[in-house]
Amino acid sequence: MKTLYIRIVLTILGVMICSSLLAFFLSNVYYHYNLKPYNDKKLTKMALDVGTFYEENNDIELSNYLKSISKLGYQILLVDQQGNQSFYGGSFREKKLDRKVIDSVLNGKVYHGIAEFPTSLFVTGFFDNTLSNTVGVPIKSTTNHLALFMRPNVQLQFGELRILFSILLLLTIVLSIVFVLVSTRYIVKPIIKLTEATKKIAEGKYNVQLQIKRQDEIGKLANHFSHMSQRLGQIEAMRQEFVSNVSHEIQSPLASIQGFSQSLQTETLTEEQKKHYLSIIEEESKRMSLLSKQLLTLAALDKEESILQKTTFDVAEQIKQVVFTTEWSWRNKELAIDLELPQTYVFGDKNLLHQVWTNLMTNSIKFNHEGGSISIKLSSNEEYVHIEFQDTGIGISEKDLEQIFNRFFIVDKARNRKESSSGLGLAIVKQIIELHNGHIEVSSKVGEGTKFHLTIPNIKEF
Repeated sequence: MKTLYIRIVLTILGVMICSSLLAFFLSNVYYHYNLKPYNDKKLTKMALDVGTFYEENNDIELSNYLKSISKLGYQILLVDQQGNQSFYGGSFREKKLDRKVIDSVLNGKVYHGIAEFPTSLFVTGFFDNTLSNTVGVPIKSTTNHLALFMRPNVQLQFGELRILFSILLLLTIVLSIVFVLVSTRYIVKPIIKLTEATKKIAEGKYNVQLQIKRQDEIGKLANHFSHMSQRLGQIEAMRQEFVSNVSHEIQSPLASIQGFSQSLQTETLTEEQKKHYLSIIEEESKRMSLLSKQLLTLAALDKEESILQKTTFDVAEQIKQVVFTTEWSWRNKELAIDLELPQTYVFGDKNLLHQVWTNLMTNSIKFNHEGGSISIKLSSNEEYVHIEFQDTGIGISEKDLEQIFNRFFIVDKARNRKESSSGLGLAIVKQIIELHNGHIEVSSKVGEGTKFHLTIPNIKEF
């Protein structure tokens, strides 16, 4: 199995090879279509100048003259009318030349062998020192007609440069590979750390510290990963606490139900004692039923698959019904209820929103002082419906406000154990409101009370 490190190295090397081949191909195309005609034109002028100079100075020795020219970096072939050939400068790789070409030059025509050199994908004609890749010009002497073929002696003109470029290319390739290996290790190292951290999290070890100080995408990934691990640790702690709370909530009523059921089998109980025991059994059964309903509600909300069954209904009338059904509880605490509920229609899931008002109203009653008050206000505009629940209860500390919508979170563990709270009510509220594309905010002061402000879009389709 290839590691990420090997994959990146091979990818970069592959890119280098492909880019080099492509660069060579494009350079070769540029040579054939741009430089080759220019080189032919330049060399033709040079050959004509050589011939013209000799024709104007017939007293010089042609052989010595061409030797001098060849030393300047040219390969030369001289052919007379009898077919005698004389070579000057470096030797040609291929000395075969069509007789028709030689006769054509002897008859006064110029041969453009460089410009007419065949185009090839992986062969740059500039370096092909064959006789066909030359420029041929006619030369007239006092006694004979001659054909002069010449081309640059690349080995003589660029010998040192070719060695330099070869060394430069070799060093570039070697150093590129070395730097790719080193730089890729630098890139992959944080990912290796993230992989190791992921294994730790999979083993349930959430206290992972990543010492990755980078400002690029990997650095951001490491930061998000650290936050995620911390969050998972918090969720795991809350989950364990939730399991403990649920176990307590289930165990306590079960023990009561079991104990009082056994007591009911005693024949010496009075009718009044039996009714009292039965009422306790009924109350404990309700507690277990409420807990199971909350767990089922959260499980259904998590699926979010066509869960909303939306209708248009009067939300003010629904909230009034919730206040009426909880009347016994708030009257028992002698709470004052202040309602501002003008008729307001919303388009939403009636049952789920009923759960929202019930949870908020229950909390307002449960954590309120005796003789306190609860205020519920409803208002709307063209875009939103605003619902506000405010109580004069014990309030919530600032450090706990950020977590009250987290599942399983309980503000005051001792108090909520007493009040039979599972820490799921507000999590359910928040998820239902968000399923309606709404928003919920909370503000609170310890000892003064808490205010929940909910906003739901006032439109018929979301």
